[in-house]
Amino acid sequence: MSRLTRRSALGLTASAVAGLGLAGTAYAATASGAANGVVPASGDGHTGHMGGMDGMDHTGHDAPAPFDEVYQGRRIQGAPAQGGAHGGHHGGYAVQIDGKELHVMRNADGTWISVVNHYETFATPRAVARAAVVELQGATLVPLA
Repeated sequence: MSRLTRRSALGLTASAVAGLGLAGTAYAATASGAANGVVPASGDGHTGHMGGMDGMDHTGHDAPAPFDEVYQGRRIQGAPAQGGAHGGHHGGYAVQIDGKELHVMRNADGTWISVVNHYETFATPRAVARAAVVELQGATLVPLA
């Protein structure tokens, strides 16, 4: 029979506290997100769907509205994506600046990022496109290869 040592007791206690902390953080994020109108990108309470690889078909759910506008002299467009080469990990939404694709991705918390502003999150793909236009400072967007 193994003996309980201080080291193993501290390890078990630290693991338990870390697990409780993560569970509490996840609960708080879910509760505050729902209170603020933020809907998580996955596990959003929809049941009974059949379709995608995860057993859920989320096409059309929580998709931001399409847009087409000129912002600071650049034409920005966005609309739900119809398939695509990226396997759907970009949130199912296509954004273009002057006709060239701006690769955008939806985070788990419902915010959006792009390759131009990868470390800054935005509430909508339109906000991502506008921030990219500002960041590009007139430079041409070069598509990912």
